[in-house]
Amino acid sequence: MDQINCNNIKILYENEKPMDFEIKKMKSRTVTLIAAASKNNALGYKNELIWNIKEDLKRFKRLTIGHSIIMGRKTFESMPRALPGRKNIVLTRNIDFKAKDALIALDINEALKLTEKDDQPFVIGGGQIYSLFMEIGDRIELTRIHHEFKADTFFPKINLKIWRKVFEKHNSATQEQPLSYSFIRYEKIKKI
Repeated sequence: MDQINCNNIKILYENEKPMDFEIKKMKSRTVTLIAAASKNNALGYKNELIWNIKEDLKRFKRLTIGHSIIMGRKTFESMPRALPGRKNIVLTRNIDFKAKDALIALDINEALKLTEKDDQPFVIGGGQIYSLFMEIGDRIELTRIHHEFKADTFFPKINLKIWRKVFEKHNSATQEQPLSYSFIRYEKIKKI
């Protein structure tokens, strides 16, 4: 396993305790897509993340802890195991697929039904799964990496007639973190 993957796995799995994080309860259910994508909407290459941004992974953990996370089979298979402290749901067309510590859904409706007690389920990828949920999602939590990368998986284009940017925090490159990036939140203006 390469160094980027090792670093990403270490951050995602270390010291995973739901009580360490403040979980804000929403007044109504909000389906949130959460992703890190480059300027050219790259998400990954050969079923692996392309970069290691420690603060992005910490933000991902903080936002998703205690919630349901919906992902595609390839995303699940790219991880060493289910993410702790979350209800892992794998969306797949393969009726025989089994996943340790995760629930299986064969369509979007089944995946959402498995999250019905969660006021903010998160969609965590990959590219095809994000595309499926763009229509019904309410929020996008995006880490925009201000660089372009070679990739084979991409985040869908955000239609600004449907989504509006409500928050943005820029993080400049440093010696420790050579990639500049922004945390951006979009909210749906209107349903498609």
